[in-house]
Amino acid sequence: MNSTPPRSHFTIGVLAQQSGVAIDTIRYYEREGLLSPAYRRASGYREYDTQSVERMRFILRAKELGFSLEEIRELLALESDRVNGVEGVKQRASRRLQELNVRIAQLTEMRDALARLIDACPGCGEPEGCPILSSIHGAPPEANDAAAAPSPAPASCCGADLKDRNHDS
Repeated sequence: MNSTPPRSHFTIGVLAQQSGVAIDTIRYYEREGLLSPAYRRASGYREYDTQSVERMRFILRAKELGFSLEEIRELLALESDRVNGVEGVKQRASRRLQELNVRIAQLTEMRDALARLIDACPGCGEPEGCPILSSIHGAPPEANDAAAAPSPAPASCCGADLKDRNHDS
């Protein structure tokens, strides 16, 4: 058991360790105005306190929730606003949720399009006939529609050709 009393101030290395981030990340957050050292020693070394650890955890958790650094800066400012703080925080969180829902819809659309292309691709044959490559190259919409429909595997994918290729690896 460690009988050393907790220090009220500590170095950037200790803050990094307690926060689970790199020292460069802490310096970056300082440059961005999200974090300030409690004070600097005469030698120029930064000294942090337990509030710095709490602020780092706040920043990291907000990032996990998808907030940008600018939004985190706003949340930190609103945290001390006794009049409009909670309302402002809720508005920003609601806006973030809407943006996430839009992004989820976009990702779902991308996933579905990619799944259709994968289903349409025989997995062998000439690259010119690959619906995935054709789509990435920007084939005309009618070609992409045809590519999205499952197609039979070309003859080169069947029989001995496929067996020979699988045994060559």
